[in-house]
Amino acid sequence: MAEGEHKPRVKDYMTRDVVTVGVDETVDDVKRRISESKEHSGFPVCDGRRVHGFVSARDLLLAEDYEPMFKVMNDDLIVAHPDMDITDAARVILRSGIQKLPVVDDTGNLVGIISNADVVRSQIERATPSKVEKLIETLRNIHGVDMRQERRKVALSRLTPTQSRVYTDELEGRSYELQNGLAEPLVVIDNGGDRLLLADGHHRVKAANRQGIEEMDAYVIVLDERVPLGIAETARKENLVDIDDIQEVDYAHHPLVETTKRLQKQDRD
Repeated sequence: MAEGEHKPRVKDYMTRDVVTVGVDETVDDVKRRISESKEHSGFPVCDGRRVHGFVSARDLLLAEDYEPMFKVMNDDLIVAHPDMDITDAARVILRSGIQKLPVVDDTGNLVGIISNADVVRSQIERATPSKVEKLIETLRNIHGVDMRQERRKVALSRLTPTQSRVYTDELEGRSYELQNGLAEPLVVIDNGGDRLLLADGHHRVKAANRQGIEEMDAYVIVLDERVPLGIAETARKENLVDIDDIQEVDYAHHPLVETTKRLQKQDRD
């Protein structure tokens, strides 16, 4: 990693809005919550924000329905700290066989949870910050305007695409990543006004739109003053207003595939 480059930490990838169960909730209560959830197979057990243990579906199997969590939970707890190197967290998850680690601050209070899927996502995303830095450098060189980078959720309804087509087979891959929490953030430009220019992530937003997802994580480049951007002009010329304007194209019509087929035909002739 280059000197000065941000070293990925647990706090960069953990889920901050953590669903927990109380120490006095019963096995029956937690079984019901697991059965009604599509995402959770276990929960941190807390008294307020203080973590006392973790309970999984396996812990509930042989327990009586009336038993409270403080008797059923696993209190031999392994936790992570927000400033822990993501690679160290990966080692703990791999060696312990635990799928999720509660993340606690210096006072022992729960501030998030990091999963094996988050760790995988952190590796997929490694290239994204360099993409953002290159784009910022290009914009500064062309327009001579100051800007800053933010990481936040953006509404898909605010995005103006700058690419007119995406390919069907790649959409399937992006759909899988979204379903498993592995999709890397978008890269968007905030040039003032209500709309945001989508610079990178057209397949991701198209796949997300298919799934009814309304917002996504993004690196947002915020310009200090409004300037005419070339990609905005491209969007205007191609009549790109929102996600629905991005066309889905079968990969057989990808320019590279068509060029390859043409060259193969020339060789045969």
